[in-house]
Amino acid sequence: MSMPHVRTLACTLCGAEYDPEQVVYTCPEHDGLAGILEVVYDYDVIAESFDVDLDGNIRSQWKYEAFLPVDEEAEVVSLGEGGTDLFDAPNLSESLGVDVLVKDDGRNPTGCFKDRASSIAVTKARHAGRDVITCASTGNAAASLAGYSARGGLDCRIFVPGEAPPEKLAQPLVYGADVLAVEGTYDEAYDLCVEVTESYGWYNRNAAINPFQVEGKRTVGHELAEQTRREVPDWVVFSMGDGCTIAGAWKGFREFHELGYVEEVPRMLGVQAEGAAAIHDAFHDHADADAVAETVADSIAVGRPRNTVKACRALEESDGTSVLVSDEEILDAEARLGRTEGIYAEPAGAAPVAGVERALAEGVIEPDETVVVAVTGFGLKDSESARAAAGDATSIAPDIEAVRSRYEPDETGGTRV
Repeated sequence: MSMPHVRTLACTLCGAEYDPEQVVYTCPEHDGLAGILEVVYDYDVIAESFDVDLDGNIRSQWKYEAFLPVDEEAEVVSLGEGGTDLFDAPNLSESLGVDVLVKDDGRNPTGCFKDRASSIAVTKARHAGRDVITCASTGNAAASLAGYSARGGLDCRIFVPGEAPPEKLAQPLVYGADVLAVEGTYDEAYDLCVEVTESYGWYNRNAAINPFQVEGKRTVGHELAEQTRREVPDWVVFSMGDGCTIAGAWKGFREFHELGYVEEVPRMLGVQAEGAAAIHDAFHDHADADAVAETVADSIAVGRPRNTVKACRALEESDGTSVLVSDEEILDAEARLGRTEGIYAEPAGAAPVAGVERALAEGVIEPDETVVVAVTGFGLKDSESARAAAGDATSIAPDIEAVRSRYEPDETGGTRV
């Protein structure tokens, strides 16, 4: 095997280094899963092989293959992930009172941001000769990994909390995965997945501990750097669950800045639900949060985030911060994003919009600044929450009078609705 552009895996806590050619998940010098590892690169090697053609034409994340921790001889398993659009959002901007762009990663092949990591996971697992791959998930990573496993010909075994949305469980089942609904929380499903991995030797895709998964996610930072290189936004906003998404996005953008491809970097704003606030509390030095996460945004319902260190580092290095939003604000943001721009997001994907509104109210974001919000999941992932956000269809009689009574002017000259 050969990855000349990858120098080492370094522990984020003690700095101990490990061979990147081996399957190493966490640093054994620390209890449990605390010793999260970071992939360290040789950027001289990367710069020699990367075609610096930053014209905004991004067909997939594999435009940045020189940055990705895969073996030179590996056969890439891809469904065309990445290369998602960055939309102008004039109606949303007017509604919020600040200039906003939307990076819609709900347009990835399985409908979520996780595809960036799953492509890396299945590519590496298959190249390493593994037959079975696993992860714990509230739904999105399960569907994503199942789709890429089907593409790569691997057996996929998923652990999900028992109350995961049915729509999200149907998707991995269609892809042929063995979906195990654990009678407990996401964190309990996660712990069981790790225990099974250690017992059976399955390849573990969990982005919170598998150091290579964050590296796939960081391609969104590369894309944003390329897409905004002429006018870098003041803020880039992500929702936070385990913390690895915002950490990866910041790492990718920072790399392009350090290599001289873009002149500036944005500040990162992390958004968490009030019922799942562990990273926010850690960043702001609050007391330890309750490990039980309760929020309508199931994709970020994580009580014990494994990548808190990386997430907080991204916020600190970028001179950014985090905010909390309520479930009501998240659902309102889901409906607002759909009604203003025609973008259908699941609750976690809409949370950044709610976060921008909260940050404006708190004076964190100024009205004259520019903002990119990242939508990380498609709305059909959770139709029940969508109905809660937008309401149900209006029932009418099957005749034109019912339509007239709804839309024609009434006696005061106004419309009835």
